[in-house]
Amino acid sequence: MSDEFGMVEPQEGEAFGDEWEEIDLSDDEADRIAKRRDRDFDEFRIRMKDADQFKVEQSVFDDATFAAIYKLVQDGHIDAFGGPISTGKEANVYEALGDDSEVAVKIYRINASDFRHMRDYLEGDPRFEGIGHDKGQVVRAWVRKEFANLERAQRAGVRVPDPIAVQRNVLVMELVGLAEDRARRLSEVNVENPQTAYEVVREYMRRLHRAGLVHGDLSEYNLIIHEGELVVIDLGQAVTIHHPNAEDFLRRDCRNVANFFQRQGADADADLLYEFVTADEDEDENAEE
Repeated sequence: MSDEFGMVEPQEGEAFGDEWEEIDLSDDEADRIAKRRDRDFDEFRIRMKDADQFKVEQSVFDDATFAAIYKLVQDGHIDAFGGPISTGKEANVYEALGDDSEVAVKIYRINASDFRHMRDYLEGDPRFEGIGHDKGQVVRAWVRKEFANLERAQRAGVRVPDPIAVQRNVLVMELVGLAEDRARRLSEVNVENPQTAYEVVREYMRRLHRAGLVHGDLSEYNLIIHEGELVVIDLGQAVTIHHPNAEDFLRRDCRNVANFFQRQGADADADLLYEFVTADEDEDENAEE
């Protein structure tokens, strides 16, 4: 394989599995700030509301979101807030200045979102048991799940945006590419070496699976390329391999990925991709002998 699309290496020191910590949804400092509404917080909230780039974004920024951003500023994860990079039904992504570099701030909408399509990903996940239909709790759990999924993928050697911090419905992560020169989705470019790119993507899919994860929505729209590097994004919906719909999600991922790279001219097959992703390490060793 050429140096193009080079892969990151798995981190040592942790065995991958399917164990997951519980998601703590008890009140944190951001909740207490929102409830306390001290003078500094009120001044911060008014200052952000007066900023030109937020005058049309009021459905995103309720008091709880302002409190989460305020806490992230206090903790040093955000120094200055910029404009929007992308907008969606569930979340908007903004550029911001972090401690020593530019970062991406993903803000999930609470009141304006329709999470009915997420039901397939939530049902069967023990971390969401007992949350019911409380949108606020679902969103907060979803964001913490995305943060945990990014950490798990990164340790497994999958190139994802580096997760930095999370507060309530706000996730801070690495900005891959600058806002004025953003990384492009594979759907937006002509892949110069599709076979090499395909081999990197299938290896990342296998590493995710061995780390106990299935992306669940993988396609050319959730793979980006920047300076010759492939990055997997949008892991909020990723499920564990024991989720009741995990196999269906994985087979769909395999079809999406294989179909895209076939169109690009690579030798790709959905069934063979599924076999490659789900092969255990013993099978790999036997195949090499």
